Amino acid sequence: MTYPHLLLSADAHDRIGVHRKDDAWLADRWDDDRSQVLVVSGTRVRPVEGSLPWVAPADAPDGVRVLLGERDGATHWAVITGPEVATSQEGEWYPLRGLLPALTGDQVRDAPLVFHALGLAEWHWATRHCPRCGGTLVPEAAGHELRCTSCGRTQFPRTDPAVIMLISAGEPGADDERCLLGRSPQWPAGRFSTLAGFCEPGESLEDAVRREVAEEAGIVVGEVTYFGNQPWPLPQSLMLGFLGRAVSTDVDIDHDEIEEARWFTRAEMRDQATDGSLVLPGGVSISRSLVEHWYGAPLPGSW
Repeated sequence: MTYPHLLLSADAHDRIGVHRKDDAWLADRWDDDRSQVLVVSGTRVRPVEGSLPWVAPADAPDGVRVLLGERDGATHWAVITGPEVATSQEGEWYPLRGLLPALTGDQVRDAPLVFHALGLAEWHWATRHCPRCGGTLVPEAAGHELRCTSCGRTQFPRTDPAVIMLISAGEPGADDERCLLGRSPQWPAGRFSTLAGFCEPGESLEDAVRREVAEEAGIVVGEVTYFGNQPWPLPQSLMLGFLGRAVSTDVDIDHDEIEEARWFTRAEMRDQATDGSLVLPGGVSISRSLVEHWYGAPLPGSW
């Protein structure tokens, strides 16, 4: 089975980072007729008839030029403007989560470019002043660095590692093997997903899996194995997927981050997903990939 989280990362562009400070090269590529630009207003993009609106550099507004990289012989850019551009033009502008439905079919190839562009846009939006002295920041390196005009310190984009895990109990592959899913109190009835959380300073990824599951569901996890990862700039995360084996099975939820956690056998998961009483994550999420990997086949329904 090919999992959706792999598709979102499968066609990565060449980021050509060695050219980010080469002004002559950047100017030449900006003037190239093959170059394409994604316009980002604040942290939002406006799809056109369900497609991502790549435009020629001549048609892009003023803003911070961000070099994304090369793909298929063409240089791809983003131009980050202020949020006023979205309010001054017709049509709906969406943040990344709202754009995910457009990243399907042939356009799934654009996902790494879009994640790159909006990840940097979120960083530019949130990083307004130097965290050391409060000075003014100016973009450099084709939008990938911010330098303080007061103390000279350079800021770089950050990525927060987040673990997301499918925890199972019982004999692997047996009819009574179960997996653990939880639900947030903000979600509609029936919606469940894998547990997840952020890695803390000085903590290994495997220990983050064990800690988060223990904190949220009271389950002790033993063996933890790596599954895969997915860029998830919402606003600046990298989702690292794991499979874990439960040592205990008595659920004791924290009532803070989740309101319910349950064990599901494959038969229960199939029957409830079919009748709609269990609503699983969408196909674009690594959570869905984890669930279907454990289940062993595609499942009906999604958020």
